[in-house]
Amino acid sequence: GLGATPRRRERALMNVTRAHIQALAPPPCRREARAAARAGTARNTPPPATKVVRGRPAANTVAKAKAASSPAESATSVGALRAGPPRLALPSKGRMAEDTLALLKSCQLGVRKPNPRQYVAEVPSLPGLEVWFQRASDIVRRLQYGDVDVGFLGYDMFHEFAHGNDDLIIVHDALRYGGCHLALGVPSKGDFAEVHSIDDLKSMGWSKDNPLKVVTGYHNTAKQFFEENGMSDQVAFLAADGALEAAPYMGCADIILDLVSTGTTLRENNLKEIVGGRVIESEGIMVASRRALKERPGLLEMVKQILERLEAHLKAEEFFLVTTNIRAESESEIADQMLQNGIGGLQGPTVSPVFSSGLRSQRLYAASVCVRKKNLHDTIKSLRGMGGTGVLVSELTYIFDEEPWRWTELLKKLED
Repeated sequence: GLGATPRRRERALMNVTRAHIQALAPPPCRREARAAARAGTARNTPPPATKVVRGRPAANTVAKAKAASSPAESATSVGALRAGPPRLALPSKGRMAEDTLALLKSCQLGVRKPNPRQYVAEVPSLPGLEVWFQRASDIVRRLQYGDVDVGFLGYDMFHEFAHGNDDLIIVHDALRYGGCHLALGVPSKGDFAEVHSIDDLKSMGWSKDNPLKVVTGYHNTAKQFFEENGMSDQVAFLAADGALEAAPYMGCADIILDLVSTGTTLRENNLKEIVGGRVIESEGIMVASRRALKERPGLLEMVKQILERLEAHLKAEEFFLVTTNIRAESESEIADQMLQNGIGGLQGPTVSPVFSSGLRSQRLYAASVCVRKKNLHDTIKSLRGMGGTGVLVSELTYIFDEEPWRWTELLKKLED
């Protein structure tokens, strides 16, 4: 575990033992099952009845959209809870990793990683919490296997690899980074030039013998989407991890299904989105294991601290604090004027007398109110119309409610 002093904590993080790494490996039962399966194949005998599929489905094997919910896929559904401290998994690479770390830092939950080549770290403000850096897709798997307890990732990864798994709970569904959507990319030229909607695509005469070839890294999500659109037996899925945009013009696929942020990459590769072709919206989310939240000592309290800071910071990002001086006969007169002008803030304006050199300035009051950023200039105009002077605008770091509504919702989920 982590020691009580900074020096001991650093030594523990710098010298990651083999036991730490092996803790993230599949339990022996899964390794033995795979070894037995390979041995059985070599002797032309059937593999064991229980087979764990851990990677993305192969090109000729479309996994079920809710495969992650099967007991064989989730170590949290059987066996004892992993021993050891609570663990948090974060994305290890790319923009998602950068944005996750930036958000945590802005919430006073900065991650300390002494050795950039290692995958284990800590959050000094949450003693006892281990942080592990993983690929986004592996974060879902580690949660399912019970190797980690909480994770930050994109909703697209969660939907693809964990949809239907009752043990995994979305603690926060809108972290406001990593915004994108999963959509079809259709050639803008050739046979697809006049295809502008999903109905146009369906009317092109696809069949089981002449299927629509879709290249994607999201096979479970893709299968579910085409089933909902009545094309389950008219589509063939091809696997790819990168450079999907080139596939249609190389002739190896008809269309693609991939993440889209601005659409620039699609357009530069002569692809387009179509009406009805948007599959899911995605952004950063926080996910946790239901079983771990219930049974691991100290985890639920840590999650509450993280959730409260996230909620307070994200809410504060929507507002400015505006303060101005106004002359009037009384505080209530100013408050009434502000409310009549729609300047009510969170729970109403705060009005107090202004003092100069220890003496109260005659009929001069300071009025403060939280204003949504999009309404700032209209608010300043209204305050000036009331005689406001010396208008101050301040950034807010946190707005703590009595208790975040997402925390209340989480407790309800744990009772189910």
